[in-house]
Amino acid sequence: MAIVSVVKYDGNPDVFAWKYPDSELGTWTQLIVNESQQAILFKGGQALDVFEAGRHTLSTNNIPFLEKIINLPFGGQSPFSAEVWFVNKQFNLDVKWGTPSPIQIQDPVFGVFVPVRSYGIFGIQIDDAKRFLVKLVGTLSSFTKNDIMRYFRGVYVARVKDAISTYIIERKIGILEINRYLDELSDYLQERIEPVMAEYGISLTNFFVNDISVPEDDPAVVTLKQALAKRAEMELLGYTYVQERSFDTLEGAATNPGSTASDLMGAGLGLGMGIGMGGGVGGAFADVARNLNVSGSSRTCPSCGSAVPSGQKFCGSCGWDMAKPAPGAAAEGAGFCTECGAPLAASMKFCGQCGTSVARHDGESGSALDKEA
Repeated sequence: MAIVSVVKYDGNPDVFAWKYPDSELGTWTQLIVNESQQAILFKGGQALDVFEAGRHTLSTNNIPFLEKIINLPFGGQSPFSAEVWFVNKQFNLDVKWGTPSPIQIQDPVFGVFVPVRSYGIFGIQIDDAKRFLVKLVGTLSSFTKNDIMRYFRGVYVARVKDAISTYIIERKIGILEINRYLDELSDYLQERIEPVMAEYGISLTNFFVNDISVPEDDPAVVTLKQALAKRAEMELLGYTYVQERSFDTLEGAATNPGSTASDLMGAGLGLGMGIGMGGGVGGAFADVARNLNVSGSSRTCPSCGSAVPSGQKFCGSCGWDMAKPAPGAAAEGAGFCTECGAPLAASMKFCGQCGTSVARHDGESGSALDKEA
């Protein structure tokens, strides 16, 4: 049976825990622990003692428990079986993390669901070597940075998804603007993940979110970017979406050949474009639109000036008979046609509107010419 005389580990700094391969030790074995290391002696699955940096001799003089677990002949070098673990206490600041699948988050500003990905790095240090070995390493022969990433992937992915969603919604930050808040979000995530790591004897020294990205070809992202570009254009020109829709409606009426308002609307749009598309133009066009029946033609009441839809015989505002002209419109000596009510001059023999004969014969009754008193 071989008896190991020197036990030490000079390995890769990415290895957080390493078990010495030979468990046959002697009571005068030299245990060498480097700076930034701790060594733990296990017997029967139980952690017996922790050794700090320096040279340690496994003897009953400085390790009293050895006398309890082995039978020591007087003056001899007694062999015994035990496991020696070396734990790396160095800071490791480049442990990479990332979300393996997109996180579906509803943009709190625009309400659309956008898939986002996130990645970054974090730094750790083994703070409690005994807890780390007992709760995390178990029966493995070594524990590396890759093992840390694999074991805690579920933890940080779940916490990252929840934290990013909560942070964005609570602070009402748009998805496309979130990269402006990476420092604050990093601190926010570290506070939420740190307690979980501490349960395994690991101190989370820092946690950085390097980027939160969205797929450029996603339909929701494309639509959102187009909407933002349109809003920026409107703000640059000085009008809103509602005003733009009003302009589109009025312009459509102006270019519609079947609309009686086309001439007036065309002129109005021309003048509006000439003086600028500010709030004054929007208000003026709103007044014009209220007085126009874009879907059909209309007439103006000769008595009060209100708009009267085509086919309506009386003004809805003052009750004026739309078949009659404005009060006082007929010239002196003129009359009105009894058929259509159009004004007639004294010299007219036929109505200029309906063609009815209005010639007056002496002695006839029921003439078509009805003189004003």
